[in-house]
Amino acid sequence: MTITTTQLKISDAEHLGRCDQLLSHIQAEKLNGVILYDRDYILYYTGFSFVPTERPIAFVMSAKGERAMFVPRLEVEHAKANALIDRVDNYLEYPDNPHPMMILAEMIKEMGLTGRIGGDNDGYPWILGYRGPLLSEVADVTVCAVRAFIEDRMAIKSEAELNCLRESCKWGNIAHMLLQQYTVVGASETEVAQRASNEATLAMYNAIGPIYRAYGGLTGSGAFAGYRGQIGRNASIPHSLANNIRFQAGDVLVTGASAPVWGYFSELERTMFLGKPSDDQRRFFDHMVTLQDTALGAMEPGKPCSEVDKEVRAYFEKHELMPYWRHHSGHTIGLRYHEGPYLDRYDTTEMQPGMVFTVEPGLYSPTLGGFRHSDTAVITENGIEMMTYYPRDIDSLTLPI
Repeated sequence: MTITTTQLKISDAEHLGRCDQLLSHIQAEKLNGVILYDRDYILYYTGFSFVPTERPIAFVMSAKGERAMFVPRLEVEHAKANALIDRVDNYLEYPDNPHPMMILAEMIKEMGLTGRIGGDNDGYPWILGYRGPLLSEVADVTVCAVRAFIEDRMAIKSEAELNCLRESCKWGNIAHMLLQQYTVVGASETEVAQRASNEATLAMYNAIGPIYRAYGGLTGSGAFAGYRGQIGRNASIPHSLANNIRFQAGDVLVTGASAPVWGYFSELERTMFLGKPSDDQRRFFDHMVTLQDTALGAMEPGKPCSEVDKEVRAYFEKHELMPYWRHHSGHTIGLRYHEGPYLDRYDTTEMQPGMVFTVEPGLYSPTLGGFRHSDTAVITENGIEMMTYYPRDIDSLTLPI
């Protein structure tokens, strides 16, 4: 199948449609505009990806629908070339006099943003050492939260977003395949992860380079796969950190692979064994796969997220596995590697078609290691579509010594 540019990016029409939804919301709430500082929100509404620093950047939309970017001088050409907006306003630098927030206050006053306005924060967040006044301290505004509205929109993916996620799954799969191939006794996680990630990224750029953008910010610009330190007994720490560990015979390995595609991330994780697993390790692996199957089987449109996690926890309790429980069963994913809602017993959000979840109940034993698969799945009108497709069985995931 020939891949076209429109299949792997969000169209201008879709960005404008999102802005129209936000505009309708602020008008319905009788707000006089909206200001967003969050990098992912700005990407979602304008298509503009950037690296957040101490220099304030904001997306501003008036109640009349005028869209603007507020950026430091160094981002002016970048914003003009890539942001779907009507105007770009800038300040020279931060720190500076006057403070950028003072210049933003003048800009929004000119655009009619006074009184009650929407926002994700009252002023620029304290990023990388930034310090400054609240917007409400320098402008005649009261900032009303709009995060919940935005997050609810972001949770339901369009077909264009799903195409980006499917492409992410493809290259995460290839990176993981190479990771498994290069993992041998005596090698280090650093060299194996770097080699697999580099080769998968080069293959991706050779295949789809002319129509590809990562937009991954600081989290990456290509396909990647690695272990994040979950090697041997360290695999029992769900969010361990890479430490250049060398592989040994008998290690339990927990992996992770993905690729940012126009800003969208999938998630693929597998439990592997370096050499034949013990009977106890095989038993834990089998329980883990059944736990994931339980979660996947419980997912359907209209059902609360909480019910999925409750069914998973019931399995834990029935088989006396709660000492090895560490976290809920999954989360949504997209422009962020973790999004909401969550497959958690206290998240009653109803699953809807277009929501994309990671499904990852795990077992963690200090003596045996960690056992976790994670797959990316989208809720459909009739159930779910599995987006990741790497082998899940123990034989396929047992590496020869």
